[in-house]
Formats: sequence, C-alpha cells, structure tokens
Amino acid sequence: MALPFTAEQFFGVFRAYNEALWPAQVFLLAVALVAVALIGFRQRWSGIGVSAILAFLWAWLGVAYHWAFFAAINPLAGVFSAVSIAGAMVFLWEGVIRHRLEFRFARSARTFAGVLLVLFALVVYPAWSVWAGHRYPAMPTFGLPCPTTLFTIGVLAFLVVPHPRSPLAVPVLWCLIGFQAAFFLDVPQDLALLVAAALGMLLMAGHATEPRASLR
Repeated sequence: MALPFTAEQFFGVFRAYNEALWPAQVFLLAVALVAVALIGFRQRWSGIGVSAILAFLWAWLGVAYHWAFFAAINPLAGVFSAVSIAGAMVFLWEGVIRHRLEFRFARSARTFAGVLLVLFALVVYPAWSVWAGHRYPAMPTFGLPCPTTLFTIGVLAFLVVPHPRSPLAVPVLWCLIGFQAAFFLDVPQDLALLVAAALGMLLMAGHATEPRASLR
C-alpha cells in the first residue's frame, strides 16, 4: 500500500509539532499521570476525572495534531481529526455526563495488561523511539496518536464492568490503522498497537462478565 507521504515527511511533521507546541508535551504527560493517580487513589469523582482526561487527549489529537499539522502531508487527516474528536465526545458523554465509566486497579489479568500498556506508552515507547534512531524533536511524543492510543487502551483495561463498548471503538480502530507505521515508516514500537487492539477487542467482548464494583 502506497502512502501519500514519505517517512521523511512523516517525521518532519513530528518535528514541526514538537517545536511549535513545546512545552505542551510535558503538560500532556503530567495529565496522563494524573489519570493514573485518580485510578490508584479512587474518589467518587475519579471516573469523571479520568474520562475528562481521555476526552481531552483525544480532542487534542484531533485538533492539535491531525488538523493543525498532519493535514499538511495527508489528505485523510481531516477524517482522522473528525474520528478523534468523535472519540473524545464518547468519553465526554459516557464518562463525564452519564457517569458510566468507573476505573480501578484489581488483581486480574486485565489490570496486569493495562499496567503493561500504560508503562509501555509512557516509558518504553519514547525509549524505543530513541533506540530506533528517532531523536527529539523528530519523534512521536506522548499526546501523538500511537502512544496516546496505547495509553488509552491501557487505562480502559481498568474499567469496572459492566461498561459500555463505545469508548473502545475509536482507540481500537486507530490501532488497526496506526500499526502500519511499523512496516512502512520505520516505527517498530507501533507493533504494540496490535497487542492493544487484541486487548481492546477482548474488553469489548467481555464488558458484561463481571459485576460492577461499588465505591466505598
């Protein structure tokens, strides 16, 4: 499959984004850590807080990356922007307005997988980028599509069931799109998106297999 841009152009967009928006990358990473803290130290409003953070991250993807930068090299960037914003609206609707998303750490394979994905997105992914020869600012930082998608599915692995399937739809879709960068654009760490997609589909299939835990 031929892409409408070269690898050099692709990493050039990362450079332009990172240089133009610094230090937003630090803020986005801090926001992600706040989401993890809200899950680890649960309050009655933690589900709302985590959902609001995920909504913000996906809205950021849609506007600050796809629309403002990626559109310069990809004619489909407008579609990606709209899909990302739609994902943000799902988190806003289901988690912030309807209060249907609750998160917790539990002794389960789901939680273990979620922890691994979150650590991969925040720690391993940038380290692997450097190891693969991609130096800042021409590298994908947190807040860009693939690390953010990995983080999102990792966080969704902490959902208390039963939960709606809809918040998983856009992240899983992006996994199936974004993993191609591993083959066509020399981003080997994006192969982790295949693992995230499998986890996301399992979460969608098993969303009603456990009772919803009450917050005491």
